[in-house]
Amino acid sequence: MSVLTFLGAARTVTGSKTLVDSDGTRLLVDCGLFQGERSWRRRNWDPPPVDPSTLDAVVVTHAHLDHCGYLPVMARKGFPGPVLCSHETAQLMGIVLRDAAHLQEEEARWARTSGLSKHADPRPLFDTADAERALALLRPLPTGELTKVGDIGVTLHRAGHILGSRFAVLDFGGVTVAFSGDLGRPDHPLLRGPEALPQVDHVVVESTYGDRRHQPGRTDELGSVLRRVLGRGGVALVPAFAVDRTPLLLHEIRALVAAGRVPDVPVFVDSPMALSALEVYRSALGQEEEYRPEVLAERDPFDPGRLALVHAPQESERLNDPHHACIVVSASGMAEGGRVLHHLEHQLPRSRNAVILTGFQVAGTRGRALADGARQVKIHGRYVPVRAEIANLRGFSAHADGDQLVSWVQGAGPSATVFVVHGEESSALALAARLHDDLGLVAVAPDYGERVWLG
Repeated sequence: MSVLTFLGAARTVTGSKTLVDSDGTRLLVDCGLFQGERSWRRRNWDPPPVDPSTLDAVVVTHAHLDHCGYLPVMARKGFPGPVLCSHETAQLMGIVLRDAAHLQEEEARWARTSGLSKHADPRPLFDTADAERALALLRPLPTGELTKVGDIGVTLHRAGHILGSRFAVLDFGGVTVAFSGDLGRPDHPLLRGPEALPQVDHVVVESTYGDRRHQPGRTDELGSVLRRVLGRGGVALVPAFAVDRTPLLLHEIRALVAAGRVPDVPVFVDSPMALSALEVYRSALGQEEEYRPEVLAERDPFDPGRLALVHAPQESERLNDPHHACIVVSASGMAEGGRVLHHLEHQLPRSRNAVILTGFQVAGTRGRALADGARQVKIHGRYVPVRAEIANLRGFSAHADGDQLVSWVQGAGPSATVFVVHGEESSALALAARLHDDLGLVAVAPDYGERVWLG
């Protein structure tokens, strides 16, 4: 008997975890943190939804926290490993998990000293030691090669979402299941698109943008906003995911500056994690498997011309009031932590500035509040007025849209069963309906904790 249990990203966007039980072998596909609304975030503090010591392996599709950020908790609770992923995902996870642990420790320390916490002794969800335990379990796999975990065969294929992202195909006793992880767009400006989905019996597919279609003009829209804010001498503050979004934005700004469509102003990257991730992206430029040929032909695809990499906290503090037009790219992408919070405190009250959102904003985050038109947001315990221009550029998402997801799933064949996950409920249900109506497939959006027998 083979069973799937949906332990995260079920009618919500984060916390990806799917448990596979097959003839005595237990494997978890993705092991992510819940983010966004408090009702979901609280689940991170619950006991693990599966006994970590009973797992034979975890497969991680890519290095975003909502797919790998719960691993330190599992490692502390007794998960023995291995964690299977691509080589680039292993590199990026080292950056992401260490940074997340540091932020957790800093937030717990601030909660203790500020006296604002409801807890007598606030603790981090996980600390640096837990992150190191998890990282010691990583076992990178070559793309396209079959690996056995007990009776389950695992093969990773390029997903085109971020550097190193993969979708996984599992084979247990002739029953095949594909897990999309986060599926990329065929037109990603840096990375090659997702590989075609082979014919399988079942598909677990994400639906972040499953109810919409990406519109063209992404670069034009960014150029328009930048010309406007820089023309009035303001700061263009871009909260950006450190992994993938920052390199992508630098590449797009480079093209705009080279074409004379945006003033040649200093571009600051102010995020330790983004700087480390940028090094990984640069080190992978020789790999044809990941990058588009035209990107490999560029001298430095990530330098707009006046690129400044901000390392020291003192340098970061000076960007709170730079006194000249500039672009500041800083993490996190949903404005939930990191150096960008200090910049938001200083830039939001000034009408000449702009905050440019370039990624999906999960419900319950500051980024979502800004995108929805909030007049004030709470940062570091106090409310900050929002007078700066807020630009929500949806075209920069690295997720496939509804049309692209349907096209990819079609490769599974006419008799596949599809489980739609990793999307807000309306998006997941809309994609499930399209897969049924357009392809004639059995497609459902499972509930949290739902178990499905695969035969």
